Amino acid sequence: MGRAFEYRKAAKLKRWGAMSRIFPRLGKSITMAAKEGGTDPDSNAKLRTAILNAKAENMPKDNIEAAIKRADSKDLADMKEVNYEGKAPHGALIFVETATDNATRTVANVKNHFKKGGGEILNNGSLEFMFSRKAVFEFEKIENMDLEELELELIDAGLEEIEEENGTILVTGEYTNFGSLSHAFEELNIELKTATLKRFANTPIELSEEQITDISNLIERVENDDDVQAVYTNFS
Repeated sequence: MGRAFEYRKAAKLKRWGAMSRIFPRLGKSITMAAKEGGTDPDSNAKLRTAILNAKAENMPKDNIEAAIKRADSKDLADMKEVNYEGKAPHGALIFVETATDNATRTVANVKNHFKKGGGEILNNGSLEFMFSRKAVFEFEKIENMDLEELELELIDAGLEEIEEENGTILVTGEYTNFGSLSHAFEELNIELKTATLKRFANTPIELSEEQITDISNLIERVENDDDVQAVYTNFS
């Protein structure tokens, strides 16, 4: 999963492009977490995670603090997480995660993106069993760290897989164990680089470069939408 994970991460960052596209998404995640569980990171695990991921992308401290303060704004509209599922050209499947204050606007935009990209929106739930949602944690390997011992420490918290690549440790588990794994890392005093929930295709498909180009054009349209937080597909 290591190389595949890094490939997906690099590809997503490339499609997002400039920091001007990344920071608003991160800021929205911080604001939603703060509005849901309070503005104190010490007592709001979801907010701590959102801040951690923002720092991993070098989001300035001022931007992070501004995103937290927005949660207390009386003018802030209620944000909701809404997912959309669709089919791209050449049999590729796409799962879209959004955060929106206007679901009517967002679904209309997403449908338009799919139509212009040669795809179509499917009924929600159509792809539920085509993707697995996983808790994914990344951190730098500490000197003299024993991975076998660490694995034993994390199994009870819900660890499924642990691997090392170029000094970076990647831990995955079921999404329902995100909280228990996060707590375990805190107990072990392991400083995480990122802690996220991601979706992985259960049966990835192989496509030609030309076909991938067609699908990537659709994905880029979708990812450029301000309400879209993440996009996942099933081609390898």
